[in-house]
Amino acid sequence: MSRRSLLGITVLVAAAAAVLPTTPAQAAGHTLVVNVAAPFRPVTHVASGGLYALAENNRPADSTLLPLRLNTNTQPPPGVGQRPNGQPPGGDALLVAAQGDRVGAAQVIRMPDIYPNFPYQWVGWDDWLSKVDTMVTARLNATSVSNVVGWEIWNEPDYTWNTSAAGDFNAGWVRTVQRIRTRDTVTPIVGPSYATYDTNRMRTFLTVARDNNVLPDVMIWHELNHSSAAVAGNVAAYRSVESSLGISPRPIFINEYAWTDEIDVPGRVSSYIAKFERAGVAAADRAFWYEYGTVNGLVVNNSEPTASWWMYKWYGDMAGSMVSTTPPAQTGIDGFASYDSTRRRVDVVFGDESGTNSVRLTGLGALGSSVQVTLESTPGSGRTTAVSAPTTISNTTATVSGGQLTVSVPNMSATGAYHLVVQPTSGVPAYQQRYEAENASVFRAARLSASGASNGGYVGRIDNTGNPRNDSYVDFVVNVPTARSYTMTIGYANGTGATSTQGLAYNGGAWSTVSYPPTAGWGQFGSTVSTTVSLRAGYNVIRLAKGSPFFGGGTGFAELDYIQLT
Repeated sequence: MSRRSLLGITVLVAAAAAVLPTTPAQAAGHTLVVNVAAPFRPVTHVASGGLYALAENNRPADSTLLPLRLNTNTQPPPGVGQRPNGQPPGGDALLVAAQGDRVGAAQVIRMPDIYPNFPYQWVGWDDWLSKVDTMVTARLNATSVSNVVGWEIWNEPDYTWNTSAAGDFNAGWVRTVQRIRTRDTVTPIVGPSYATYDTNRMRTFLTVARDNNVLPDVMIWHELNHSSAAVAGNVAAYRSVESSLGISPRPIFINEYAWTDEIDVPGRVSSYIAKFERAGVAAADRAFWYEYGTVNGLVVNNSEPTASWWMYKWYGDMAGSMVSTTPPAQTGIDGFASYDSTRRRVDVVFGDESGTNSVRLTGLGALGSSVQVTLESTPGSGRTTAVSAPTTISNTTATVSGGQLTVSVPNMSATGAYHLVVQPTSGVPAYQQRYEAENASVFRAARLSASGASNGGYVGRIDNTGNPRNDSYVDFVVNVPTARSYTMTIGYANGTGATSTQGLAYNGGAWSTVSYPPTAGWGQFGSTVSTTVSLRAGYNVIRLAKGSPFFGGGTGFAELDYIQLT
């Protein structure tokens, strides 16, 4: 990770577009193909996260974070000494945890940032292991913090590890993990956090880690190659090495992505997100190049969105399943898409191309023959320019023929990002009412699939209570139009044969108990229970928990399918 100040990006404004029911052969330029009938995993907003995304004193404001549905942030450790770009130390994971918790975000603690310099200056093994003990002890004492999901052992060891002073990194990894495990046997270990992916280096690391029983629970490297084109190949290469060594599949977390000339370019970043989604990456963080506490350029003046914020907001609005997108090449136009079957709504975010191009949608049969098509854009105007709203390009009605529709987008700017929404012309709810559990923020539980579940997915193994490092809960970030009481219906399964309970709290308020009578069995859905929640207008966070700080713990076990607010 390089840290230096750079100039912002020049403003480019997108021109108007038209919706044309043409075939790809008639469309000029390049075509991004979206198969709405080909879902491949639930929407989890994997790439909505950032290195040093948050800073103390609630920076940036919660109101800017909730719409993004942040997935995972990487923050410095307790006792942070790191001075990024000459800024004072900040972003202590335990101090910003409360805000992360309020917005449904998990966080990983980057341990070497206890040192003040970058690249890190090695002092000695006694010093490092003493610091490891101090960081772990501080985390163990933070009994109200439950959203820490990993210890990142080191950062970019292929660039920052001092082999001459500290010895071989792989041996150092073994020694550090073993030290952590003497005090904390629960929190996942993540790494090795290479600056660049290299198959031979990865094979050597994994072999040593396997043979010493210190494999990372989550695999990390960075994608900072001035292009997203390498993502698919790197993921495939890693999976091949992992399999050849007899190692069970690890979640992949790209906790730094996009170079300095890419990070504030919505069109370019949309291409990264598309490739992360298709490759099955579990989480990804925007790289840190400038200042912390802005989600790396998504917010300016603590509460104003930049152009890039709108692209991530479109991402945050996605629900249901990610569906197949096929770009014409690894570079140029690319995008990611979702389909929410409960609203029959298709969202496509795309960019990284100039000129006249097209989006071809197939598998639209469920939407009917007449659809509303909305197209909007956000410019590549950089990290210091507030953008109050995206630009609406067109809002028209189009005819679906044979389940297909092609939308032509003239005069695209390569730096801007574009958002296409396709939905029926009637029968669409005024606001999202159903929230799938598998789309929510899931802590120490599992996203699973079942043919009888709403949208085909659910959350199970919500089993743990009694320790903030392994409490199991699910956070739903919901958006409602008015402040009032809502009936919340919960779809669930309970195969215990007896009534089970979970805790319910929203917006950090008081806990109540939800009871789940027994059902036909695990993974067999159709049963519901209902309760009442009093929500504020706009975004709210609703937690259903087997265990959570300030909650004594639920009884028995239950699986969650969805919540519905009416």
